[in-house]
Amino acid sequence: MRKIAIIGSGGSGKSPLAGKLGIILNLPVFHLDAIFWKPGWKPIEREALIKANQSIVEKDAWIIDGNYGSTMDMRLQHADTIIFLHYRTTVCLYGIVKRRIQFHNKTRPDMGENCKEKLDWEFFQ
Repeated sequence: MRKIAIIGSGGSGKSPLAGKLGIILNLPVFHLDAIFWKPGWKPIEREALIKANQSIVEKDAWIIDGNYGSTMDMRLQHADTIIFLHYRTTVCLYGIVKRRIQFHNKTRPDMGENCKEKLDWEFFQ
């Protein structure tokens, strides 16, 4: 396992799993949310996300967590291991609420700079 893609619903635990695996396997971890979201919840352009993903998947080893459909095929084609976290909706909602409480008014370590944790209706849907 040298190139691991972790995908799944919001709140399923992708980022914590990526971090733990990175430590255990001594692999670099890339959180797509940290790449996609710039300060103040400003998204990068689609082309920039694709370019960033391309530079990551060309590396010898990595763990990438996140969904982002525009780059999913690229990651899955280069991965030697794919982990799909598939939990009931209630489990994921619990994870989302727990994360919101834990990082209230703070930016998560797996998120872009100055993107304080928030919950909104769009995310829940």
